[in-house]
Amino acid sequence: MNVQKQLSEVIDLWKTDKKNYVKKSTFSAYVLLIENHLLPTFGDKEEVPEVDVQNFVLHKLASGLSQKTIKDILIVLKMVLKFGAKNKWITYEPFEIQYPTVRESQQIEVLTKTDQKKIMTYIQEHFTFRNLGVYICLSAGMRIGEVCALTWEDIDTDNGIISVNRTIQRIYVIEDRIRRTELILDTPKTKNSIREIPISKDLLRILKPFKKIVNPTFFVLTNDAKPTEPRTYRSYYKNLMKELKMPELKFHGLRHSFATRCIESNCDYKTVSVLLGHSNISTTLNLYVHPNMEQKKKAIEQMFKALR
Repeated sequence: MNVQKQLSEVIDLWKTDKKNYVKKSTFSAYVLLIENHLLPTFGDKEEVPEVDVQNFVLHKLASGLSQKTIKDILIVLKMVLKFGAKNKWITYEPFEIQYPTVRESQQIEVLTKTDQKKIMTYIQEHFTFRNLGVYICLSAGMRIGEVCALTWEDIDTDNGIISVNRTIQRIYVIEDRIRRTELILDTPKTKNSIREIPISKDLLRILKPFKKIVNPTFFVLTNDAKPTEPRTYRSYYKNLMKELKMPELKFHGLRHSFATRCIESNCDYKTVSVLLGHSNISTTLNLYVHPNMEQKKKAIEQMFKALR
């Protein structure tokens, strides 16, 4: 007969099992959510009723956590509870959680065309390998971990293609109650993130001379066998933007700017989605496709023109 266990005990058993099936970075993300949110609230519980989960959600929203983060936490909680229930260690009743209506859609931050041109011109005139990374992100829409993991052999100047097949990230590790972080080189976010991106003519002009003389195994941002990690590169980028008197924009804003320029140029949405490595086109549509007033007016005019 299986004995009821506290959630903290079920979590330990679930972690031992789950570790065999997911990427190290994914497992690390699960552990972080468990340590920071689930154990302090539910660790000593032998069952987790819906009302407690609903109160947990409202409390986390009030403390400033985003709905997305809270939903990620609940995904982990459900996995643990289902695992515990399957082994008859804990009681689990499926729960339906309500969230307050979000009235404001968050605007994504992007560079204006003028600012983007200014940055790209500056980098062409003040070349460094670290500056090159910013230029690549504006020209190819890569994520910060992807550009930090980029090596010269990933750049094919003969065919004009950048291959994205790795990412660098610092993950959180707990072993024998000792907490530490670890820098890992891994496959990207999802299978769609492994992709090939055409190189623009301007970028190709910059890359070609270097490609002939560099060590192909070196990382592009350092031109060295040792990479730079995202946290360090983010700090470098911030200082560069300050030097150029640019508005404050997160590094991910470079990727948003690339996507926005593609949409503004009337690229088809599926192609933009594939270039960005999104797992489905709806992500691209929800983020970047927002008709402006001119487009709305044009739609109304076309409709009435058809009626006439």
